Amino acid sequence: MWKWSRRWRGPGRPMKPRFINVQPKVIQFVPLNPGGSPMFETNPIYMTFDEFEAFRLIFYEGLTQEEAAKRMGVSRGTVWRCLDNARKKIASMLAENRSLIITTE
Repeated sequence: MWKWSRRWRGPGRPMKPRFINVQPKVIQFVPLNPGGSPMFETNPIYMTFDEFEAFRLIFYEGLTQEEAAKRMGVSRGTVWRCLDNARKKIASMLAENRSLIITTE
């Protein structure tokens, strides 16, 4: 299991580390042109690993938010916020025909 946390920047409390069950590499989904060639645009959508992991645990593995929060080592509210952000980003990707990049930043 891999532990991920952002560096602390600015005011407020530092981010609590999250336990993520995916390899830390960049994943990219790119829409295709009608001819079948990849369509790279200048304004992709970026999703973080914790948003991806929350989405994966709840919709792919079928866990509840409480179970997903225990696996990630965070509160249920944090999982809900990650899940909400992930859903909005995936909906924007599909509706606006933009690419989606899953990365640390």
